[in-house]
Amino acid sequence: MDIATVKSIRDVTHLEDLLSEPTTGAIETMGRLKGDILILGVAGKIGPSLARMAKRASDAAGTKRRIIGVARKLVTDMKANLEEHGIETIICDLLDQAQLDQLPDAPNVIYMPAMKFGATGQEALTWALNTYLPGMAAKRFRQSRIVAYSTGNIYGLSPVTKGGSVETDVPCPVGEYAMSCLGRERIFQHFSQTLNIPISLFRLNYATEMRYGVLIDLAQQVWADQPINVNMGYFNILWQGDSNAMTLQSFEHAASPPFLINATGPDILTVREVCTRLGQLMKKDVRFTGCEAPDALLNNSTKAYELFGHPRVTADQLIRWSADWTMRGGPLLGKPTHFENREGKF
Repeated sequence: MDIATVKSIRDVTHLEDLLSEPTTGAIETMGRLKGDILILGVAGKIGPSLARMAKRASDAAGTKRRIIGVARKLVTDMKANLEEHGIETIICDLLDQAQLDQLPDAPNVIYMPAMKFGATGQEALTWALNTYLPGMAAKRFRQSRIVAYSTGNIYGLSPVTKGGSVETDVPCPVGEYAMSCLGRERIFQHFSQTLNIPISLFRLNYATEMRYGVLIDLAQQVWADQPINVNMGYFNILWQGDSNAMTLQSFEHAASPPFLINATGPDILTVREVCTRLGQLMKKDVRFTGCEAPDALLNNSTKAYELFGHPRVTADQLIRWSADWTMRGGPLLGKPTHFENREGKF
């Protein structure tokens, strides 16, 4: 299927098929990669479609491997859906050392557990999940290759004129969530170097699909005739299917010290222009409040495009899909991004 020709995403089944459709690069990588893949934290927003893409890409490459998804909780429908598509599932409280030790060995591990929403007021748990657990996992899977999810929040706000933070920039996290995420990276770096673990640190922002993401947050506000605050006036987005493919391709670049990679879309979008376009598509008048600050949470993914190719889905296509999904009342995950927060409180 040529995803660029898709005019409308019919329903959740269609959406999940698109999110898990592998790129040529992902298929080729899965053909070269040896061994099973263990995905820690598979029950989050990204995990199910990533697991399915790993399976589909492996099958397309003619490579037989186990794809194993691990989560603290798996609702019945999600568990059944994963297993229906050939992904094994394991329930495990990763913070329990005994349970962690019982997980099967795998030469390839994707690390996804994290806490963002609700971090304010639960700072201790945030640090336990985002910083302590990575050390536990690194030691448990010291014989594995690891792709660990991180975030562009570790950079802090960047001047719009700069074009986005790059991998060589010095981190400047704002707020306990972002600081704990930098802590996660530092722990992985430590164990990568002391135990010679090949690791890729995958700095993602912002993954977008139809049930959550910055565009859906804005589309919901436009559709509800709410005024749009433009103080955080700029943002990046990346189709989650493209971030899934980049994740799988990152396995081949894992190294010690860790390989760093930004994952986001090529455009710096403006809240004002995107909401104006959404208003046109939805036939809504859009009202704005506030004034654009000269900086925002922005990443530059030039390095990723050189290695993995450009994203398949453009920002314009995502805007049109988001407007259509919102007007038809498509289901949501109920997890707003809070991208507009400039103080790092989530």
